Amino acid sequence: MFYNFAANVVKIILSIFGRIKVYQKDKLPEKGGYIIACTHTGWVDILWLGVALLPNQIHYMAKKELFQTKFTKWLMTVLNAFPVDRENPGPSTIKIPRKLLKEKKIIGIFPSGTRTTEEVPLKRGAVTIAAYGKAPIVPAAYVGPNNFKDLLKFQKPKLIFGDPIYLPEGQDRREAMDIMMNELNDTMYGLQKQLADK
Repeated sequence: MFYNFAANVVKIILSIFGRIKVYQKDKLPEKGGYIIACTHTGWVDILWLGVALLPNQIHYMAKKELFQTKFTKWLMTVLNAFPVDRENPGPSTIKIPRKLLKEKKIIGIFPSGTRTTEEVPLKRGAVTIAAYGKAPIVPAAYVGPNNFKDLLKFQKPKLIFGDPIYLPEGQDRREAMDIMMNELNDTMYGLQKQLADK
């Protein structure tokens, strides 16, 4: 309940600065049980990604530091976020998202691991979760305002989705994950360039 209420409030506020243009939303699977891997350039893309998927909810993987105070822990929890130790990932890092995927939920991950406009090598978390959770990854890219300063410039936000990427069958798991990783990397940054030209 609170998630949908908060997301709709965020939608109203963000739309004051410019409505988002979403491309290829039909690429999203009809049912849950998949991962969305999106480029990450600021905090605004997190909000717009959540708004773009309404009425569906996203369960975000978030760094554990955001759960250290009572307020931020409460906020992260009601917004369907779950903590991950990015420095020392362990079995529990995969356990929670695997459970969510089994429940046909949607998981949001930012594989670059940091806010950047550069093409940095993606972290393997999304692919690892997809492989063990037997779920596809939907690549996504965002171009637009990244912070309050950008919002005040009324930059137009744009979001694009790509075709779901599945773990190749009939291969060694590690090799299949490497193939999936390369495809995700190429597709995400390809979508970002495509979006920048629109």
